[in-house]
This record gives sequence, C-alpha cells and structure tokens, in this order.
Amino acid sequence: MSLDHLKVLFMGTPSFSIPTLRALVNTGCNILGVVAQPDRPKGRGRKVVSSPIKEFALKEGLRLFQPQRVREDLFIDNIKALSPDVIVVVAFGQILPKTLLKIPPMGCVNVHASILPAYRGAAPVNWAVVNGEKSTGVTTMLMDEGLDTGDILMSKEIEIGADDNSETLYKRLSELGAGLLISTLEGLKKGSVKPVKQDEQTASYAPILKKEDGIICWEKGSEDIVNLVRGMAPWPAAHTLFRGKVLKIFKAVKGSSAGRPGEIIAVRKDSFEVTSGKGSVIILDLQIEGKKRMAAEDFLRGYKVQKGELVGT
Repeated sequence: MSLDHLKVLFMGTPSFSIPTLRALVNTGCNILGVVAQPDRPKGRGRKVVSSPIKEFALKEGLRLFQPQRVREDLFIDNIKALSPDVIVVVAFGQILPKTLLKIPPMGCVNVHASILPAYRGAAPVNWAVVNGEKSTGVTTMLMDEGLDTGDILMSKEIEIGADDNSETLYKRLSELGAGLLISTLEGLKKGSVKPVKQDEQTASYAPILKKEDGIICWEKGSEDIVNLVRGMAPWPAAHTLFRGKVLKIFKAVKGSSAGRPGEIIAVRKDSFEVTSGKGSVIILDLQIEGKKRMAAEDFLRGYKVQKGELVGT
C-alpha cells in the first residue's frame, strides 16, 4: 500500500533512528518535520555536537525542531498546527506527554529494539547481550504515557550471534526496525494491524547504562564476563584495573583454564588469559587508561605483562 499522502512527524536522536527515517523518505510520504534532541557537549573537550538524526535531516532538507522539552506549550502548538497523521518515534530520548500523544489520529508509533514486553527502557540491546540472550528483535508499539508500555502493533525476531556485540546488533536491529515500521504503517492504513495489550507479568527492564555497569567481577564465570564485554561495547566498556590503571576490554573469548580469579595465567603473542570464577577469559582487544584502543598484541609489546600478575586490584 502506498504511503504517498501520509503526513508524518518523525522524532529520533541517535544513529539507530536513521534507517527508519531513510525508509520513510524513500516511501515518498509527506515528512512534516524531524524532532531531535538539542545539541549537547560531548567528549573530553565538551565540544557541542549535533545528533546523527539532525545531520541526516539537514542533509535531506527536512524541517528540523529541537525543543529543550517536548512538553513546552509552544512546541505542542507548533505540532498541532502541522496536523500530522502519525508521529513516528525511534530512540528519541524523552517521554511524550499526553497532549502530544493525542494529536495524530493514527497515534504515535514507536520502534523499540526488543521483543516487548521484555527489555523496556533505554538500553535494550546492551542488556540483551549482557544477559546472554540467544535472540531479540524489534517491536512497533502504539505509545502511551508509560515507559515502553503501549499496545504492541508488530514485532520481528532475530538471533543474537556468538560474535555479536552491542554495536553489531544495534546496526542489524536498526535496519530491521526500519522495515517493520513501514509494514506497520501500511497495516494501520489498511486496518490489518490491531493493537494488542502487553503482558505486564512478563515485562522486564533495560535501564540506561552507567559507568559502573561495566565493572568486571572476576569471580563470575567466563561466559558472564565475555557477555559483559560484548554488551558494554563501546560504552561504558567492560573494565577492570591493571597496575593501578583502568583497563577497558572490547573483545574477549572464553577459555577453559582454572585458577585464582583475576590472575593472568598465560601470556601469548596476540592475547593474554585471565582466570575467572569458572573458566578463563582470553583478552584480544583493549584500551589502557591514557592510551588509544589497540589489539592485545600491540599492548603486549609495550607492557611486559607477566604470568601471575593480578587484574582487578
């Protein structure tokens, strides 16, 4: 079904939002505007930078809105004047007020990176990987005032590969969500997609990431630690201490050696191995405090890592 005449307001902020906005542009629907979070200072230099969706919107020549808060009366009045048929929301970053949710006749449709009601919240991709899930997916949802609690419209599942980390999975899910959103809008127009209530009994949450979430507990099993490494990349990164400095680990695989948790039991040309509560962890890609990210092979040339040394202290 054609979406040519559909009036869409789009709301998003990170790179995850771009495939969906690109898909909407490609359908030829009438994109009334793009709402992005205000520019924020970022990095050590605290330089003010634009969000990925803002950059994409400007490149496409789309009208841009950047309200400090979407609850502002002036912003609400501007959106009412646009009279959108539907508002599409993808990783926007603010809870929408009821006054905004009520504006479009087709409602506000959100693309969420999990199979709801599992992993509601800000970091569903990361926590699915950290928790060792074998599959995840995307869900389109008719938004309400809660945190990812609205009625489900459509969902699509994919496997989480053993080599996936949060970065690779994030990219795959962003593309999957774009296609699902178009199918959802077509289904809503035809009347073939009907909202279904979420089962509150099976709901779970994926809270926003904090730096301390990446701290490695070497008493845990190697599978849990490797999943933490996969799920916390690129930020805050799974991290530990080595010689009094923070050591971030970006890639690691399970080993089968046993020993005292946190002890370096093997040093090879391209990796070193640390024992855990069950099994061991072979470290392949890392960043020591004050240096750039590098392969373990390069790190080992500069740091004469010794068998028997401890990490985490």
